[in-house]
Amino acid sequence: MNQELKKKINSSFPSAKISLPNESRVVIEVNRDAIISVLSFLKNMGYEHLSMVSCVDWIKEDEFELIYFLNAYMENDEEYGEIEKSTILLKTMISRKEAKYITAIGIFASAEPYEREIHELFGIYFEGHPRLTHLLLERDYEIPPFRKDFDTRKYVKEFYEEIPFVEDREEGKE
Repeated sequence: MNQELKKKINSSFPSAKISLPNESRVVIEVNRDAIISVLSFLKNMGYEHLSMVSCVDWIKEDEFELIYFLNAYMENDEEYGEIEKSTILLKTMISRKEAKYITAIGIFASAEPYEREIHELFGIYFEGHPRLTHLLLERDYEIPPFRKDFDTRKYVKEFYEEIPFVEDREEGKE
């Protein structure tokens, strides 16, 4: 099945790089301009479950990698069919300097919380997203905390330095 899928993707998206690391995984790397088209194509092929969107910060390359995880729902409750056995990882790179991309909500509504999370933790703006509001964090940061250039030592020093130790509070040393 994965070889057939590879042929179909290659015929529609010749610049896609496809690898089959094992019998249940298909990795597709495409240019950032092709992601939405490939997502739509894969959904029409039966991969109608977007199970996750993730992000990797490649600071030395000055890029972010967006990764979309796709699966097919079971057609038969008795056993997995060929299509249900595969997980597709669809990847693209975007610039850290201009950290914005197009929302995938129009194709997969389940992209909504993942894009909010990536926006909050990495600072990537998803154009067309209806509400890029806080999902996990209580406040904004100068540099989003999952970027590799976020200084955790500086953050800990600034944020926690003012909190007294429990021993000091018990002894009235505040």
